[in-house]
Amino acid sequence: MDNKDSEAEIHPLKTEDVKAQENHENSVERRIISKQSSRLSRLSRWRTAAFFISLFLCLIIVFAFSFIIPCPERPVSERTWFRNYDNAVAYQFLAIEDVNEDKVQDVVFAFKASNSSSSFNRSCPDEGLPSPCAFVAAVSGTNGRVLWERPAAEEIEWMECGIKQLGGAEAPGCLVVGKPMSLMAVDLQTGEVQWRQSSDFGANYTVLTPVSVIPDVDSDGVQDLIIFIATGDKIKTFIHSGKNGKQIGSTGNLNVDGKARYIRLNPGSSLYFLFYTENSLYAYSLKDLYSAATGIEVKLPSLEQDPQWEKNIDHATHRLSLLSSGDINYLAKIPGRSRENILVVNSKMATLINAQNLQTLWTLNVSHVVSEPLLGYYKPDVLGIVFESKIGPNRKKIVMIVESGSGAVQWDLKLNSREESPGPATLSTADHRSAFLIWGEYQAAGNETRSRAPLQKLYLFHPSYTNVLLELRNSTDQITAFNAALFERSRHACYVLLRGPQPSEEPGSVSLMKRKLKEDVSESRVIWLSQVAVDSEQYVRDRLYRMRFLSR
Repeated sequence: MDNKDSEAEIHPLKTEDVKAQENHENSVERRIISKQSSRLSRLSRWRTAAFFISLFLCLIIVFAFSFIIPCPERPVSERTWFRNYDNAVAYQFLAIEDVNEDKVQDVVFAFKASNSSSSFNRSCPDEGLPSPCAFVAAVSGTNGRVLWERPAAEEIEWMECGIKQLGGAEAPGCLVVGKPMSLMAVDLQTGEVQWRQSSDFGANYTVLTPVSVIPDVDSDGVQDLIIFIATGDKIKTFIHSGKNGKQIGSTGNLNVDGKARYIRLNPGSSLYFLFYTENSLYAYSLKDLYSAATGIEVKLPSLEQDPQWEKNIDHATHRLSLLSSGDINYLAKIPGRSRENILVVNSKMATLINAQNLQTLWTLNVSHVVSEPLLGYYKPDVLGIVFESKIGPNRKKIVMIVESGSGAVQWDLKLNSREESPGPATLSTADHRSAFLIWGEYQAAGNETRSRAPLQKLYLFHPSYTNVLLELRNSTDQITAFNAALFERSRHACYVLLRGPQPSEEPGSVSLMKRKLKEDVSESRVIWLSQVAVDSEQYVRDRLYRMRFLSR
């Protein structure tokens, strides 16, 4: 301290300079701090303003979408609806497609009558056809309202809907094969005729169904059609343009040894048609059929042949050495891990064939199969095959669900059945399995009656209850066609019944009905297949009523 005081006394001006410098530095710091705080204050005000403006815009958007901009109306589907026609007959065609693009599936069917319904009031003479004639109609899946009706032909041999680009239109279409000798493409949305062509199929012919859509072979940008007509032991081949219906090339002829049916198969990038009779199996590539019809050898990607298949085909007769024995009742395509496999069903067994190397994967003893094998899921994401086979002379059948990969029987059930009973149907459920709809009459052991004809009842089975059947309805009417589908994506499970006399019978009342599956489940009768009741009947109904579905 003494040193500092003495220094201040000796240098008084120097001390004042230091103090002045310190005061200057402090004032500069204060100005800098003042400017920074002012800047931060302005930035804070901008942030607050941006926040409230964003909040205000969000409130405006919410208000607009809630009260000003209308939400798209979702169609309200009726649980059950009917469409009735008097003095008519029904054809066995039932297609489920979204006709009016309301995201609800609609129903397309065919009937024969003198006039259409009162909604359209169209008659056969309006289209230059004799009365009565065959009509094609589309009705709304929501309420059964007629969307369109059109006289199509004197008789309908076959009808197929959902064909893309038919007639060059953006919307899918329906192809109608009529008698006598006519092909007609109908716009699915409007019912208007895209094109109509007459074809000379010959006398006493039968159309092999379904009609096949093939890749574009005439280079007009639209898929084409191939139609097989059976006349005796010959099959005539007609290739038609999907754009205008004109025939491509001439008529080809295939020789077979009896009444034939066919399936189409895609081994790799190739396309083959397999024709089967009771004794033989024939294979033709699309390239063979196209070359026979046009006399032209062309190299298109769609006309490639599979080398492995060509080795197994006798090119003189086109027989395929797939199995040593004949007696083929059904041929079906079964999806495999990498490509489709072939299911061959004869009178004694079912055999699954690898479509790549034509080797047997498994065989199963199943005799007298009475309906086309059906696909479904008994285990989650494990594909199964449903067989219905006749057992004994007492109008009995056994329903089996078989695992497609191994041929192991997963579930089976014995039922009484009518000859004209509809085939089964499946609906995919949200647990990656299927609900199975089966027609017949279940009778517990010891309660069987053989004196009367079997009743026609519809049952629901789901693998979550392996010992339970739900009896949904009892129908005494003649069922012409039956189908089940999800009418909206992953919801609205329904079945459709077309009832009434067929074309070979006298006209009468024709009825088309759509029924929501849940309505029948809530009123169903629970049948225990074993004596052990795991849950109460009402609990089973409630659980299956709450079952959700999945659009695969």
